[in-house]
Amino acid sequence: MINIKEDANLNVLNHSCAHLLAQAVKHLYPQAKFWVGPVITDGFYYDIDLGGETINENDFAKIEKEMKKISKDGKRIVREEISKAEALEMFKEDMYKVDLINHMDEENTVITCYRQGDFVDLCRGPHVESVKQLKYFKLLKASGAYWKGDANNQMLQRIYGICFETQEALDEYLHMLEEAKKRDHKKLGKELGLFMFSEYGPGFPFWLPDGMLLRKRLEDFWYEEHMKEEYEFIKTPIMLNQELWETSGHWANYRENMYTSVIDERQFAIKPMNCPGGMLVYKNSMHSYKDLPIRCGELGLVHRHEASGALNGLFRVRNFTQDDAHIFMREDQIESEVVRLIKFIDRVYNIFGLSYDIELSTRPEEKYIGDLEVWNRSEAALEAACHAAGKTCKINPGDGAFYGPKLDFHITDSLGRVWQCGTIQLDMNLPERFELTYVDSDGSKKRPVMLHRVIFGSVERFIGILIEHYAGAFPLWLAPKQVAIIPVNTEIHTEFSKKIANLLQEHKITSIVDDRNEKLGYRIREAQIKKIPVEIVIGDEEVNGNTVTVRRHGSKDTVTMSLDEFVTSLEREIFEKR
Repeated sequence: MINIKEDANLNVLNHSCAHLLAQAVKHLYPQAKFWVGPVITDGFYYDIDLGGETINENDFAKIEKEMKKISKDGKRIVREEISKAEALEMFKEDMYKVDLINHMDEENTVITCYRQGDFVDLCRGPHVESVKQLKYFKLLKASGAYWKGDANNQMLQRIYGICFETQEALDEYLHMLEEAKKRDHKKLGKELGLFMFSEYGPGFPFWLPDGMLLRKRLEDFWYEEHMKEEYEFIKTPIMLNQELWETSGHWANYRENMYTSVIDERQFAIKPMNCPGGMLVYKNSMHSYKDLPIRCGELGLVHRHEASGALNGLFRVRNFTQDDAHIFMREDQIESEVVRLIKFIDRVYNIFGLSYDIELSTRPEEKYIGDLEVWNRSEAALEAACHAAGKTCKINPGDGAFYGPKLDFHITDSLGRVWQCGTIQLDMNLPERFELTYVDSDGSKKRPVMLHRVIFGSVERFIGILIEHYAGAFPLWLAPKQVAIIPVNTEIHTEFSKKIANLLQEHKITSIVDDRNEKLGYRIREAQIKKIPVEIVIGDEEVNGNTVTVRRHGSKDTVTMSLDEFVTSLEREIFEKR
């Protein structure tokens, strides 16, 4: 899926189309005043004050009609340079533009505007040459947005849109959006009975029985794969006292996002991150250079006070399980350990059919800790590890954390959408803050180097991504209910159906026997709607021959096989995680 901001042509096209939207709105709503209209990853938006009126999606057709009319007129888009005083005079009726102008630095600042016909707006540009080039656009949604993002300010109307160079590209994008709606994990999560939310706990997901089966399969897979990589596992407390969070730096820098309580007259906080507990586990015993690297994994439940407006299904919640690991090592082990990690992450993503790109975020320009030489060595080690693992990485300069550089893994799902999930973060801060040491070969105490890393990012969010990636039709090994057993005649064939269900249970394969008093076709369609990977229909022939007739989800083809052959084939497919 294309990133509008990073594509030079589409960036200019969409920014110009934002101005086209604003001009059309001004024609239809003369009282309108405008804040900003930036390009975003998936198009553009404009924040507008309509003086008490509201625009919703029912109004888009008339706005688009006016945009097309303006485009057809073909006015040139002209760049103008004016002084700050001239700008204040030009926009004196618009408090939002006046505010923007007054926050510009110098009195003699040259300000650029772009004019198209009867519309002019502040803008750095660049723009396309003429509105005639803005033909293939679509308004997508409307929402509210506080001026400057401050809840104490005026609520503005935010209108989103997108523009392409061809009708074909626009149609393709709109088709993808329709597919995404069908795959919405909130919608499918409800239909498939995976999870729910309650007004009694906004942002706190409830896992339903089938959701718990799915989650357990994912977590079991996580443990199995980490055991292959020689990880140890820990569990740290969900609540720890203020002193620990002061040591880690969270109390000073993250307190507003933490849930706190007083216990025995001391301040405690529910953990927003697992790292400080992992530091205490390392510190619990002495370590030799021979012990390193120590790979310590934790599926740790964390809580963060996210703003209510940011909550979004499983993608943004207030409690979630991070698939954390902290790797403690010597500096000379960084490259080899990161190579091993990249290959591990690659193996995991491939099982889910997820491709990915890697981004290396380097030292911030100003606020960072540690020696410049150590930073340079660390960044070089991460980049070298990517190449040694047969991968390339895009450099994201200055976007590392203040305590170390990182590798971010951006996965691409079946619709081409990009999600940031995995991270390998080199940390030079916490080992120092917690005074972690190991005994080196010469008997001296040394500070270990530490990697934070996640692969899923969070279990909840990753499940949300998988629901949309698979459109709810999970592969057999991951599906909550793996087999639907449907007796043709519920009075005659149910006993044999239940016998099969018991046999599958012995082999740890989950099934459901649909012996409801409904027509056969209805029950078969129900299994399809529930996206159960395998359906078997049991009639006289199956009972008499000890066989099953098998149909895969999404297929009309059936195949008949012996019961033993059926169980063996399922076990093999689950083991191979096909």
